[in-house]
Amino acid sequence: MNDPLASLCTLSQESDEVTITLPHIRLGGRLWGEAGKPLLLALHGWLDNANSFAPLAQHLDDYRLLAIDWPGHGASQHRPGGYPLHWIDYLYDLELLIDAIVRHQPLHGVIGHSLGGIVASAYSAAFAEKAERWILIEALAPLFESPDKSKLRLRRSFDAHQRAATSQMAPKPVVLDAAVRARHKLTGLDMPWCRLILERNLQQMEGHCYWRSDPRLKLDSPMRLNFDHVSGLMQGHAGKVLAIHATTGYPLMGNVSATRAGSGNSTEHRTGDSLADSVAAWYQDLTQVRLEGDHHLHMGNHLEVAAAIKAFLA
Repeated sequence: MNDPLASLCTLSQESDEVTITLPHIRLGGRLWGEAGKPLLLALHGWLDNANSFAPLAQHLDDYRLLAIDWPGHGASQHRPGGYPLHWIDYLYDLELLIDAIVRHQPLHGVIGHSLGGIVASAYSAAFAEKAERWILIEALAPLFESPDKSKLRLRRSFDAHQRAATSQMAPKPVVLDAAVRARHKLTGLDMPWCRLILERNLQQMEGHCYWRSDPRLKLDSPMRLNFDHVSGLMQGHAGKVLAIHATTGYPLMGNVSATRAGSGNSTEHRTGDSLADSVAAWYQDLTQVRLEGDHHLHMGNHLEVAAAIKAFLA
């Protein structure tokens, strides 16, 4: 059988590694499953990579799963220049990637975890028809913050980027075991999953490991949307969406509350459950499930997450 993705991806003959060259950037990724099966596209979270979907892929055997590395992550190219990064940049990556995919075969579904889910939620609000189903894991909509934080965010972001630009030194070797322990301590993610992710974010050179992820990823972006921006984008979301939440995951909208203008001179404040209800109301066809696990439940509880995804796709 001819592989429809062969025209899009450079496929490794020895492994499931793929390379996708888009007009503006080169992406790495992994591809599981046989040609001819319905295609799912997987989008990982911040500072993760395509390896984070390896546990899930083994249970989605009725599908073909393409997991990409976002720019600056894993095996993907860094964005050129030294300018600050913003999550909105990923919307353009996703636009060009999906358009390239659907020229060769239909896209049955998009799975996004954390940052990947945020990007998928925003993109599908405008382009729901580009995939049959949208699955958001530990995400529901773009993060937002109060407009009165904009000035301080901009100053802090530019200060951090200028300090980073003037203090660049030669890369230092990284001890994988120490990096695994540090990530486990910081995030609580189980050690085997920390190792699986970090092995792809490191590269071997002259017998030593070095980070290959873009250091700008750890610096704050200069701007964040406010509630009205996000609400205007997300309201009336027409896609078929499954949102999978973890019992001990992150707050879906971050530790934020929404403040917006009300009638007359009043203001309206929304926090906690009322905010979550408002966000859910933006969707016309939303199914929500809560499963045992932490923020990376698609790794630690991959069996139940896969079952929920397969039931939704069916």
